Amino acid sequence: MPSRKNRGNTQWTAWLTPVIVLASIAVFIVVMFVNDCPKTVAGANGDCVPRFLRRFSFQPLRENPRLGPSSSTLEKMGALEWSKVVKGNEKWRLVTSMWLHAGVIHLIVNMFDVVVIGFRLERQFGFIRVGLIYLISGFGGSILSALFLRNSISVGASGALLGLLGAMLSELITNWTIYANKFAALFTILFIVAIDLAIGLLPWVDNFAHIGGFLTGFLLGFVLLVRPQYGWEESHSSASHQYGAPRARSKYNPCQYLLFFIAAVLVIGGLAVGIVMLLKGENGNKICKWCHHLDCIETSRWTC
Repeated sequence: MPSRKNRGNTQWTAWLTPVIVLASIAVFIVVMFVNDCPKTVAGANGDCVPRFLRRFSFQPLRENPRLGPSSSTLEKMGALEWSKVVKGNEKWRLVTSMWLHAGVIHLIVNMFDVVVIGFRLERQFGFIRVGLIYLISGFGGSILSALFLRNSISVGASGALLGLLGAMLSELITNWTIYANKFAALFTILFIVAIDLAIGLLPWVDNFAHIGGFLTGFLLGFVLLVRPQYGWEESHSSASHQYGAPRARSKYNPCQYLLFFIAAVLVIGGLAVGIVMLLKGENGNKICKWCHHLDCIETSRWTC
């Protein structure tokens, strides 16, 4: 991660990130309690794994290789499903789906990334801005997912997580002057994003949530994570305390103002258009006929 040239910025106490992790774990435990594999057909056949967990045992690996509940349980608990959101008027699924996970493996991977990225951003920018980016990015990912995935359910915090990554990228760009090792940081962030989006091309991974969350977070970073340009604090301090000192330089440079305005318009407009399209029952695949390739690429080993 990039190091700043000026060290005078406030360091916040990161408490929201662990709360998100604990909440996600608690929700997963509740979901497994509701799932109750031993009472299902799989349980009657003795296929739940591992059996000693009893009510909290996972579905058979052939049904859910990620060690988790059944798809019907996830659907019952608030998974994102187009028909229920649009026809069933269950709009709350656009938010609840980001707190559900398909299995232990899914949960561990996402929460590890949330801790690594969330702690860093929250210490620098505080819980309000980071919390807004996390929630709005997850919401944006859910909207794009619902517009394109009409025959499957979707769960997970990946959209919100990619939103944090997108915000980290835009924060680096808009605050370019205050960082020292900026090119190494830029390469690192782009490399991680590329890996996440590449994983999204596999079957059973919702890449539309990844893309929607990333784009939302990327735009929000220009709006919520702007810092004063390099040298402003020193010039402002000297201009305030020294008679005849040169005028303090502008707090933000023109590029920061321009990026702020463009990103604000795009994120508000994009979310508004997405919500309207979803409420009208629009099918994103009819508007963009090639976009399904962004979610899954068929190979000789799997089909989409």
